[in-house]
Amino acid sequence: MYNNLLYFFAAIFLLSMAPNTGSPFLPDWASGSFLVLSLIGYGRSVRFLHKRAGNHSSAAYFKVEQQASVLAIVFFGLTVYVCDLKVYLSVLSWKQALPSLVNVAGLLLFFLYLAIMWRAARPHYQRIFGRGYTTAAFIVLNIKVNLPIVLPWVLFSFCYDLFSLLPWPGLQALSLSAWGDLSFYLLFLFFVLLVFPPLVRRLWGCTRMPPGPLRDQLTAFCARQNFTADFYLWPLFEGRMLTAGVMGFVPGLRYILITPALLELLTLEELEAVMAHEIGHVKERHILLYLALIVGFSLMIGLCAEPWTYFLLSRDFFYFLIRWSGMSPEAMQLVGTSVPLLLGMLLYFRYLFGYFIRNFERQADLHVFSAIGSHHGSSQALASALEKIALVSGNSRDQPSWHHFGIGERVAYLEKCEQDPRERGRHRRKVWLSLAAYLLALAAVIILSRQMPVEGLALQYEERYIEAVLRQKVDQETDKGLWLQLTGDLMQQNKMEKKALEAYEKALAYEPVSPDLMNNLAWLLLTSEDLRLRDPPRALVLARSAVLLKPLGSFLDTLGLAYWANGRIEEAVAAEQQAALADPAGREYYQQQGERFRSRNYEQELQEKHKYVQGE
Repeated sequence: MYNNLLYFFAAIFLLSMAPNTGSPFLPDWASGSFLVLSLIGYGRSVRFLHKRAGNHSSAAYFKVEQQASVLAIVFFGLTVYVCDLKVYLSVLSWKQALPSLVNVAGLLLFFLYLAIMWRAARPHYQRIFGRGYTTAAFIVLNIKVNLPIVLPWVLFSFCYDLFSLLPWPGLQALSLSAWGDLSFYLLFLFFVLLVFPPLVRRLWGCTRMPPGPLRDQLTAFCARQNFTADFYLWPLFEGRMLTAGVMGFVPGLRYILITPALLELLTLEELEAVMAHEIGHVKERHILLYLALIVGFSLMIGLCAEPWTYFLLSRDFFYFLIRWSGMSPEAMQLVGTSVPLLLGMLLYFRYLFGYFIRNFERQADLHVFSAIGSHHGSSQALASALEKIALVSGNSRDQPSWHHFGIGERVAYLEKCEQDPRERGRHRRKVWLSLAAYLLALAAVIILSRQMPVEGLALQYEERYIEAVLRQKVDQETDKGLWLQLTGDLMQQNKMEKKALEAYEKALAYEPVSPDLMNNLAWLLLTSEDLRLRDPPRALVLARSAVLLKPLGSFLDTLGLAYWANGRIEEAVAAEQQAALADPAGREYYQQQGERFRSRNYEQELQEKHKYVQGE
């Protein structure tokens, strides 16, 4: 279940980060063909994995299932991004009012890949576990097992969309704030604590443990611990899995789930030790701590996503990669933001979350000393239960997982704590110091994110990003003249005058009679900071042509400047007077220009500019 949690987190993340570009990158027929081929290719890959493994044991079956699940994420991610899945699914969003429907529909595609996996796995499952299913029944069974993992996200997304549609301005303002998001999230988690335990119990097909001596003895054991819970049989993998779990934090909505195989395997004392472990999870509030760690991850991602994006777009390396790879700026931005965040998510849950899970499990193991007693041999029943599970399941007792210490490690630690009771306190302090360090790190992330110069980074990247987009448009679009002109305008604005001149010259080759282009090039040739680029005679020819085609006030102003640069003062003043008539709103500016032309000489200003540049 812990592995499946990571798989679905990865799928949800890939889907959430996928952009809706408005139009698909590939033609419809190509996107459809890619989807069909990916589904076929995935199905053949899964059958190959099962054939290679042989699947003569449950361990081999689960290993193939893990490999096929990872492969499903790869195929799903490729389909989402190559086919621009959100573009096609956007019709379901009800005019963007319910974007959650798009994500839910996308998640159904991931379930389709998983359904292909389960279809291929069914014959091997039936041979190993000795139970017959139709293909449809087997797929439905697996959906029910995994549905609780994604159901909170689905319901949260849908409820959030509905909440944002409520016609109350105060609530709308709250929902748009960061604290509003967090408050809604916390309320939803509280709702999950109350509603999900009975819902999941029904989805998993758990049945109440029948009355009898065993149930009475287990209930009495829990009562001695001041603990109440209902006992249910957990038919996980036909009940042959050797496991138990506690679900629910609130008394009355709290259940201890036990697989029938575990009940058959263990003695009463061993079962009581397992119950002590599950009670330890509740007593130590691990369920709430799990939720806190998930909320912490959501908070970190929310705080870091925007600063990281701005930081990335302000780096030279980002634009080098665009030029080197030939990718569009949008695609490179998507890769540069989603890949690190995805890796961060996997590392967070695989290592940090896994670290806490392992130590919470150890803390629950140590609760056996409180529940059964601190006398010599009090941990023997739990150690015996763990050894039996390792022996019967065929798993190596010395092989740890990312979410549990190995059974050998757990047994050895129980023996160590029995010999040295102080070790129990040391582990408890380790857990709480780790949580304190985590909270300090989270606080540091919050403080640093607040201090990030987001506005400054945004100013650094905006113009460069636009430039990169324009360069791509020049290469791709049919109207190259327009995009080259826009590139030149941006270059000129950023004082990259030589590059601006090159862009304008290329644009003229495509659009030789564009008045806007001729005017902008003429202005550059008259006002360039690089005096070597100035060319008043050519600027006059361009400015005249622009005004003939489009007699705007700004164009007449450029013509006036060109006349003045060529020593034709009266014509320059007349051009400014015409500009004032064409554009009354700028009359004062045009009058100042006329006075400037009468009082100063272009060559004189040029010499002063030259001396100033040399002085610098």
